[in-house]
Amino acid sequence: MAVRNTDDLALTGTSQSPAPPAGASKSCSPSDEASSKPRESAFEPLADGLFRVLWTASVVSNIGTWMQNMGGAWLMTDLTSSAVLVSLMQTATSLPILMAGLPAGALADLVDRRRLLLAAQGWMLLAAGLLGVLTLLHVMNPWLLLLFTFAIGLGTAFNAPAWQAIIPEIMPGRRMPAAIALESAGFNIARAVGPTLGGFVVAWLGPGANFLLNSASFLATMLALLRWKRPRRSSELPAERLLSATRTGLRYALHAPELGAVLVRTIAFMLCASALWALMPQVAHRDMALPSSGYGILLGSLGSGAVVGAAFLPKIRERFSADVRVAGASVVFAVATLALGYVPQILLLAPILAAAGVAWMVITSGLNVIVQACVPQWVKARALATYLLVFQGTLAGASLMWGLLADRFGDGPTLAVAAAGLVGGIAATWRWRLTPSEAMDVRPVELLPQPVLEDEPRSWEGPVMVVAEYLIDVDRADEFVVSMRQLGRLRRRDGAMRWGLFRDPAKPGRYLETFIVESWAEHLRQVERATLADREIDVQARSFLAGAEQPTINHFVAAQGPDHAGPIIDGV
Repeated sequence: MAVRNTDDLALTGTSQSPAPPAGASKSCSPSDEASSKPRESAFEPLADGLFRVLWTASVVSNIGTWMQNMGGAWLMTDLTSSAVLVSLMQTATSLPILMAGLPAGALADLVDRRRLLLAAQGWMLLAAGLLGVLTLLHVMNPWLLLLFTFAIGLGTAFNAPAWQAIIPEIMPGRRMPAAIALESAGFNIARAVGPTLGGFVVAWLGPGANFLLNSASFLATMLALLRWKRPRRSSELPAERLLSATRTGLRYALHAPELGAVLVRTIAFMLCASALWALMPQVAHRDMALPSSGYGILLGSLGSGAVVGAAFLPKIRERFSADVRVAGASVVFAVATLALGYVPQILLLAPILAAAGVAWMVITSGLNVIVQACVPQWVKARALATYLLVFQGTLAGASLMWGLLADRFGDGPTLAVAAAGLVGGIAATWRWRLTPSEAMDVRPVELLPQPVLEDEPRSWEGPVMVVAEYLIDVDRADEFVVSMRQLGRLRRRDGAMRWGLFRDPAKPGRYLETFIVESWAEHLRQVERATLADREIDVQARSFLAGAEQPTINHFVAAQGPDHAGPIIDGV
């Protein structure tokens, strides 16, 4: 699929998943971060008609989603007594992100996001509506429920990165931080209201009514999107293909240690935090013998705590580093996970879960913020999709694991193991520090020069080999090689399929850096992808040079025969 590049801005917004909240976020550079604490009113973005309509629609849609999640989990406990099938509800919600997250992020970076959002919302409307009708007709069974939950999750997989990308389009500049904060507050208002409302609807009308109300809630977002006349945006570069863009996003994640630190810490937290989400329906229904409204109160307590957490997040960020915030909140969530297994009184458990909601907000919003702070604009949606993939993939697999353990050992011991794992995960992953990632300056800068050529290659020609010649002081060769390894990581991160550094044994001090890029168009994109945070590594590598005019850079395009049978190159 070939599509034109569009703008790459992506920040948190509506999510149709029960797990990751649409946390408040900062922009992506220190200068932007400073502007994320404006003195103007936090409600100023609501004066903009378009933002007000989209924000209201997202709140309505998220209330419907939480009602759906509550009704689906409760229906499964009525259909089966198996803890495995109950925990598979969370897996069915999260697995689509694992399967389609990266292509969805690439698509959100490439196509008209408004149309992509309309398609995803329409798909979820149909799936939720059909689920509601079949439930009201009493033909639902556990496997059908899992199938429709998976279908709605698939719509979420394509909706989430695109939605996260549109907020700064609508509210750019100084109003953007306030808009993001409002989006986060709206999500958590829905998380506080939706489960409680859903519990009463299930008790009164049954879970089928919850599903139909969720289906109708997607109409609010679709109508708001139809009102938005999004301007067409295109790049001067030729069309980028979806498969290539997906590979580029994956390559970036593999070679960006700042993003890698966030992903490792996400896995460590979600691996054990998922136990609370996976086993809560079972604990409420089987161990505490609560009605559906009681289960809704427990979920609502988590949501209420998250709203409180959103209110205090700015002060928490000012006082504590990212690593301390995540560690402290993980301990709080561990205590709440243990309490879920051993505190059967709802009046005692509800405030503990509210504290867990605060901790959940601090961790998930904080990790989301760091993802956005440490990646440049061109790969923003793909990085967020990778984060969601890791987040939901861990949630899906771990939820099944905790369900199997609960069937064998019981809910209390299983939750105790998960609580211990949350605390142990802090120590196990401490070497992957988050604080440096939070301070990245990812504004674009030119490090590779724009090539000046007599015979301009066609955009599709390739692979392209770039060769840079360095003449350095021989006594500093070891330091130079270490520095160049860091530069090589940047080359691979920004598009190089291969990278190497070679010394000339006939001329000590002469080194050749080579890297291969997929096509000429991809190399031109690579030139535009460097950031100010990369400049320090580039300056360090150049500090070893003996002459000011170095390095000398040459470009080579793979030769093709007259029959155009393909490039004369093996192994690429």
